[in-house]
Amino acid sequence: MARYDFASDNTAPAAPEAMEAIVAANTGFTSGYGTDQVSAKAADLVRELLDADAEVRFVASGTAANAVSLAALCRPFEAVLAHEHAHICTDETGAPGFFGQGLGLIRLPGASGRIDPAALAAPLAAPDVSYRQPPAALSLTNATEYGTVYTAEQLAALIAPVKAHGYGVHLDGARLANAAASGFDLKAIKGLGVDILVIGGTKAGMPPTEAVAIFDRGLARRFDARLKQAGQLPSKGRFYAAPFIGMLAGHALFRHAEHANAMARRLAAAMPFPVTHPVEANGVFVEMDDARLAALHAQGWFAYRFLDGSVRFMCSWATTEAAVDEIAEALVKLA
Repeated sequence: MARYDFASDNTAPAAPEAMEAIVAANTGFTSGYGTDQVSAKAADLVRELLDADAEVRFVASGTAANAVSLAALCRPFEAVLAHEHAHICTDETGAPGFFGQGLGLIRLPGASGRIDPAALAAPLAAPDVSYRQPPAALSLTNATEYGTVYTAEQLAALIAPVKAHGYGVHLDGARLANAAASGFDLKAIKGLGVDILVIGGTKAGMPPTEAVAIFDRGLARRFDARLKQAGQLPSKGRFYAAPFIGMLAGHALFRHAEHANAMARRLAAAMPFPVTHPVEANGVFVEMDDARLAALHAQGWFAYRFLDGSVRFMCSWATTEAAVDEIAEALVKLA
């Protein structure tokens, strides 16, 4: 039987706190389309989490959250600056361009998923010409696709020159809980110049849901209409919001993220293959040839080769020490 324990944090079940909150919300009648008291309470908890007076909406997927947010920051003839391996550039099937009616992506280099600040200089200095989409926004990811975590200072260094040009900033926080568990201060975000933040729910142990926090309230005007057109304004919105209540009210979000990060460190410590990126969140990336990867798959463990050629192992809130030790034993034998 195939084992998907380390294939992705998306493969884990939903955490009990999230499911209990859904059951608790499943009583009585309420207004629809996110105007209900459950959604209001969840939004208040998100604002408390960020210590910020942001508008908050709940949507079904990170792809939708990212794409709709970027569409709010850019016009169709403009582009988004992002790391070349950011999720919006590699795994969203052109969704930003689709929802943004043609907005482009400018891919930037940087080690271990973090944008090299020097890489911003050329696109920001490039003259506006009619045949090229100019940048109008920056998209950042924390924790990054390679499991590294930006500090607030590192984010500020990237955001400052972008803001100096009057451009918008989007932060993809699909694994924001893991970044926070690694020491990133979520309350620092409001002072960094981020306009729209996506707070990941699905990878953090919730059923499909993501929160969109809009710091620039000017962008919130008609945002619900944008969501409705995108198919992201569910009639029973309380069921997207409720998991955030379950995960935030008792701080389960961070307990589970801390556990996932700890499991990644445990796996990295036992890993017989060279680890290729710092283990700062819940991912472990290693050098492994095709033959050994195929042998691992043949034993029932699934992991896949990532964008830079490394093999990725992801830990989740549900990863157990026993599973880590079991796959580590299999990897030692392969090595």
